Amino acid sequence: QVQLVESGGGLVQAGGSLRLSCAASGRTFSSLTTGWFRQAPGKEREFVAGIRWSGGSGYYADSVKGRFIISRDNAKNTVYLQMNSLKPEDTAVYYCAVAKFTYYSGSFSPANFGSWGQGSQVTVAS
Repeated sequence: QVQLVESGGGLVQAGGSLRLSCAASGRTFSSLTTGWFRQAPGKEREFVAGIRWSGGSGYYADSVKGRFIISRDNAKNTVYLQMNSLKPEDTAVYYCAVAKFTYYSGSFSPANFGSWGQGSQVTVAS
């Protein structure tokens, strides 16, 4: 079982930037596709960004494309989410998660992710 700990959330003005980090325990992290998801009050959890176990440029929800960048450092067992040009509608609790299976290459539906962090609050003030 992989344990995940997010950090880097906080309060920022619209147009500002934040970087979230997700530190993972476990020796299998480099073989796990990882995703960032968010949940705003009264809404369902939604996909934000994902990166395959092998790395690469990442996958993004349309709402964040061009503003957010996901990356991973397998040597540090850490995944990052750089969030730029933040908007009030980006306000949510952000979660990182890893896929249920190693070397996973399917969709980034939350149902396909088995280990989740505790969440990090991001609040964007207008």
